[in-house]
Amino acid sequence: MSLDITQVPSPCYVLEEEKLIANLELLKRVQEESGCKIILALKGFAMWSTFDLIKDYLPGCTASSLYELKLSNEQFGRENHIYSAAFREDEFDEICCMAGHIVFNSMNQWHQFSQRAIDSGISCGLRVNPGISEVKTDLYNPCFSGSRLGVRPEHIDSAALSGIEGMHVHALCENMADSSIALIDAFEKKFATYIPGLQWVNFGGGHLMTHKDYDVDLLIERIKAFKNKWNKEVYLEPGGAIAWRTGPLIASVLDIVPTDGLDVAILDISATAHMPDVLEMPYRPAITNAGVAKEKPHTYKLGGTSCLAGDVIGDYSFDEKLSVGSRLVFEDMIHYTMVKTTMFNGVCHPDIGIWHSNDSFELVRRFTYEDFRDRLS
Repeated sequence: MSLDITQVPSPCYVLEEEKLIANLELLKRVQEESGCKIILALKGFAMWSTFDLIKDYLPGCTASSLYELKLSNEQFGRENHIYSAAFREDEFDEICCMAGHIVFNSMNQWHQFSQRAIDSGISCGLRVNPGISEVKTDLYNPCFSGSRLGVRPEHIDSAALSGIEGMHVHALCENMADSSIALIDAFEKKFATYIPGLQWVNFGGGHLMTHKDYDVDLLIERIKAFKNKWNKEVYLEPGGAIAWRTGPLIASVLDIVPTDGLDVAILDISATAHMPDVLEMPYRPAITNAGVAKEKPHTYKLGGTSCLAGDVIGDYSFDEKLSVGSRLVFEDMIHYTMVKTTMFNGVCHPDIGIWHSNDSFELVRRFTYEDFRDRLS
């Protein structure tokens, strides 16, 4: 049976367990056939109530901060990788107690922290910038002109690389296989001088291999070719691909407000607090059985509950009129969306639940006033 939203509270993010398992099975195939390791990027998906399941498929996690590293260490307990645009002096010793791999973003950071990391037995890497542009939106493009992320070939100090065991190259964001190949090709072309001295290469995230149009076989063959040529360990670290299309955000209509334009349906969620990419990117989330404005008989502007004037999700049309209590299903809201939510305005934060394979719903988290209060002082 598919997800039954009548058994789910509103608002609520719902992870559908069968869909997550299907994604993990595909990632398992990529690992087995290519010989690479795929680790979970917590920046894209950090729903730790699913980690016991994910551990059956993936060998570890990659973190972007001390707190993500602690989550990986406490809740996943396998390989711990970490990269940050800049590590803090007052956090680095604690990081060294947990990390197995550390990736530095600059030669300056490498010089500052290298000895402490090496003395802790950590495998150290350097993030490099391949200078390709496979992502259209600069907000999500690691390689836009002037990007602070990764060392460009001309800025590498070859004489200072002693102790560097790996290189991390990340240039993608929800890209198809052609972009994955372009990344590997660019890395080989621009950093070939350094590959023989490495133990591992991390080709980063953004490989959307669980998308129906992604050519998984092409990726597998390219990784195999790289490994056969260079004999190095290869990592990939997707976040989005793991939780791609694994569940919705369920919302309800609280009010219908007439305006000098379209009627506005006020929902029990907020774009700025609960779907920030709608305003940042921007993008238009899909709603089950809804169309674009005027495609269906009844069109509404959908708004959130915060006081931000621009807290608007977009214009949608429906077969039937909306009314107070109408349920809406915002599709594909598990990856990236949940990790970026806030408690702006103190609006009610959506619950988090799992729709299990046995067609039962489990509420795994309900947020309270105390969660809001304790974020501040």
